[in-house]
Amino acid sequence: MSDIQRYGQSKRWSDVVVHAGVAYWVEVAEDPSQDTQGQVQQVLAQIDATLAQIGSGRDRLLQILVYLSDLAAAPALNAAWDAWVLNGHAPVRACVQAGLSPGYRVEMVVTAAVNGSD
Repeated sequence: MSDIQRYGQSKRWSDVVVHAGVAYWVEVAEDPSQDTQGQVQQVLAQIDATLAQIGSGRDRLLQILVYLSDLAAAPALNAAWDAWVLNGHAPVRACVQAGLSPGYRVEMVVTAAVNGSD
């Protein structure tokens, strides 16, 4: 049985949970005052930082669930996404409209394999 590793624990949630070689976490923009494009860029950079923290990389992404406050922003999301995702290593992705906290325009739920844990 695999141990469960939790990073950044609080009473309500953990920043990242790793189990059986798979990491799970959520990202929202650190600066919600930016427009959708700015928030998407922030979230993608934050995903990169978390991947580095857990010893993984974009080539190990399994799934990303994207929540947008307004689906009209999908073209901005897709432009940033297409520049960011590695060719030949695109994760499964879904994108839906959701009621997010005030000021937040995007939230991403990320699942990734952790290197050396296949």
